[in-house]
Amino acid sequence: MAKFTRRQILNAAGGTLLLAVSPAMRAAQALSQFVAVRVWPAAAYTRVTLESTLPLQYTHFTLQNTDRLVVDISGAELNGVLQTLSSKILERDPYIARVRVAQHSANVIRVVFDLKALIDPQVFTLSPVADFKNRLVIDLYPAVTGTEQDPLMALLQDYSRGEIRSDGSTTVVARTTIPDNRVSVTPSAEEEDILGQKIDSILAAQKKDPTPPTQPPGKPVTPPPSVKPAGKRQIIVVLDPGHGGEDPGAVGPSGLYEKNVVLAIGRECKKQLERLGYKVYMTRNEDVFIPLRVRVAKARALKADVFVSIHADAFTSPAARGTGVYALSRKGATSTAARYLAKTQNEADAIGGVRSVGDPMIDNTLFDLTQTATINDSLKLGKLVLAQLGKINKLHKGHVDQAAFAVLKAPDVPSILVETAFLSNPQEEKLLASTSFRVKAAQAIANGIHAYFKQGAALARR
Repeated sequence: MAKFTRRQILNAAGGTLLLAVSPAMRAAQALSQFVAVRVWPAAAYTRVTLESTLPLQYTHFTLQNTDRLVVDISGAELNGVLQTLSSKILERDPYIARVRVAQHSANVIRVVFDLKALIDPQVFTLSPVADFKNRLVIDLYPAVTGTEQDPLMALLQDYSRGEIRSDGSTTVVARTTIPDNRVSVTPSAEEEDILGQKIDSILAAQKKDPTPPTQPPGKPVTPPPSVKPAGKRQIIVVLDPGHGGEDPGAVGPSGLYEKNVVLAIGRECKKQLERLGYKVYMTRNEDVFIPLRVRVAKARALKADVFVSIHADAFTSPAARGTGVYALSRKGATSTAARYLAKTQNEADAIGGVRSVGDPMIDNTLFDLTQTATINDSLKLGKLVLAQLGKINKLHKGHVDQAAFAVLKAPDVPSILVETAFLSNPQEEKLLASTSFRVKAAQAIANGIHAYFKQGAALARR
């Protein structure tokens, strides 16, 4: 008869105990735990994200009379976090009237959205990235068709079907050509004021709005005569406040969000440029996430003369500081810092959350020649904007840097990315938190753009 040591007997007993309890333990461990729920209402679309410890399995369908969207989630536990979802629905949400969450069956949680309007839902999951765990994303787009469809909605929906390429071009020309009288999300003067007050209150809530003594309020720009040449269309500028919605961008040491700072600067820059006689549009004018390719596609659909993406820099060291301007490079980054910045900015889609789509390759001589000429114009624009920004803050570098920024890839629109200051630097975070610096940054960008077109007009007259 075989003899067993004391250790073997204990190990065997432990194994028996594990076998006895492991099915229940495994079942409990297999349930995904909700750790956060977020709702981002916007005119463009409303996004709901459910964040959990494990990937979520789901199905969804719509019902009529009354209009509802139903999302069934299996393999998850109904907890207090998910039950807070109903309290996050705002009265101003254009698409969701209310939401109900319940245990539909032993293994299924049912989330029911009562709707204010017909919607075209896009539901998908995202793997963990940055500080986010597994996410289930529920995007509620307006279900309008044909000539009634909002142009930005068309671009967003083209993107979700994989029909927008990395250069912003799309195979659906009819739906993404934006006539002048139907440009999306252009608020009225009253809406502008309301939105401006909202942004100011958000920034004030995040951080008190100090005005450093070294940064006196900027003087208002005196509107010169219109830059529109006689008999020609008005020059179109597209401003692109970075990040938004689910993607906050950089976060300062005291909690200031890049997405709010750059939206405030973009709105002020729009006002300054309009005073200078330009026609100005923004890729976003609210706290909403817009994919990088859609930003590029909107500029191309608008037939923009220039595209300026506005950001607030961040680096691993809080000592990094200064204002910078960047253009696209087709041959690789011109510095390690530019490469790092491009990498972090290009991750916006993964952080903000987009469905994986294809990227049809565009590689022909005409495209290369067009983009080479566009990059040269971008460098000229960037140099003039950088010179203006150098009057209000220390420059990170004395020249326009280059890297493979996804948001600058329109082959026929001169495009630059402006890093107004380092949000990761405590002193520069204070600058970005001040109304006076934001106004001065907006004025500097506007003055640089104006100088670019004045220079072009002067060359044309030679």
